[in-house]
Amino acid sequence: MPSTTHPDAFHFDRTVESYWEASADPLNLDLAPLTGDARCDVAIIGAGYTGLSTALTLREDYGLDVRVLDAAMPGWGASGRNGGFACIGSHKLGYGSMIARYGRDETIRFFSTMREAVDRVRDNCRRYGIEASLTEGGEVSLAHRPNRMAELAAEKSFMQATFGETMELLDANALRERGLWSPHFHGGLACAVGASIHPLNYARGLARAAQGLGAHTHPFSRVRSWSKHAKKYVLTTENARLEADHVVIATNGYTSESIFHHHRDRLMPALSNIIVTRPLTEDERAEQGWTSRVMAYDTRNLLHYFRLLPDGRFLFGGRGGTDASDGGAEPMKAHMIATLKRMFPVFGRAEIDYFWRGFVCLSRDLVPYVGALDDHRSVWTSIAYHGNGVAMASYCGRALAHLIAGKPERANLPAVVTRRLAPFPAASLRPLYLKGAYLWFGAKDEWL
Repeated sequence: MPSTTHPDAFHFDRTVESYWEASADPLNLDLAPLTGDARCDVAIIGAGYTGLSTALTLREDYGLDVRVLDAAMPGWGASGRNGGFACIGSHKLGYGSMIARYGRDETIRFFSTMREAVDRVRDNCRRYGIEASLTEGGEVSLAHRPNRMAELAAEKSFMQATFGETMELLDANALRERGLWSPHFHGGLACAVGASIHPLNYARGLARAAQGLGAHTHPFSRVRSWSKHAKKYVLTTENARLEADHVVIATNGYTSESIFHHHRDRLMPALSNIIVTRPLTEDERAEQGWTSRVMAYDTRNLLHYFRLLPDGRFLFGGRGGTDASDGGAEPMKAHMIATLKRMFPVFGRAEIDYFWRGFVCLSRDLVPYVGALDDHRSVWTSIAYHGNGVAMASYCGRALAHLIAGKPERANLPAVVTRRLAPFPAASLRPLYLKGAYLWFGAKDEWL
């Protein structure tokens, strides 16, 4: 793993001390680690949105024998730690660069895929009876400097002309009228696509649905090694040996490059951090001027994302930090609290009840990858959602199942996500890349 990760980030036996963990519905599944010798058609490593969505479709549409292995419990990783934003995203490559690299038509297909991915989350909640506090309302991008308003206006025109996406430009007065006020923002751009969810309840709902359809999920079954014998793969855990025809690696920012060598040098884990306040009173929300439950984020490169939760708490998240050790947690928590106080002075006076961190995953090309990792098309992955995987992981996991079943026409994936998963040049320097990027973007966010 890149040295930006640390063994402290992989205590799979520890419960994540998050608001989601504290407020989630019980999993209510009788799950056990894998023991002894077993075999299946498809072994899936990772019980998050990607792995569970793949398992659901392989069982529901094709009746394949599927086993899902996880080093912890379902949803322990990014699927249970994120901000709960089901929205357009999953890439850090600008649309202009995307059109130059992949072509206009494929870029439009990619944007349509992201829209459909949000619908996939809604459909999963409806189809499988998942109670995940899904709340409609779209999202808004907020200008953290006056000069960002011109950029948002240009984005509005571009999105309409290129994708037919109608967005609404809001000045500071409009933000106040809609309950999206902070003296830190100078306006915003509203997009109607998107819904917020309780991410861990959503992950646990997918796990219950997969188990109900006959997919076997095994927690605390960390893959220690694997090998290939003839056309079969053998995955070894502490207490079991699993033979499979196909293997899916669905571990995103928690992928071990020492075991899953197909990903070696191709991923950049990066930390994202979240604090959650105590429940805020109506008077406090009115005083701050932030009463809307719309999802929001600012125009920084090292962005902040935030929203009011159903019980009146304020969730505030942000990228940053390269120390994933336990010792790096308190300084980052202090930084997040200080930033909250600066951006939302009233909310910043409230006690902080929860703080947690986790890995997002970046690729060299700054877009996700979905597809095979070997020439025989028997090792597969869907990975690198760039901190916005609630919707895309749900969609791409399902698409990956169609690819495994030999039905690429049903996957209907754009070239943007299928072309390659490229290695980083001088990959051992990835920690330095990340630190350098943070320094540059931090200065750019504040001064340019």
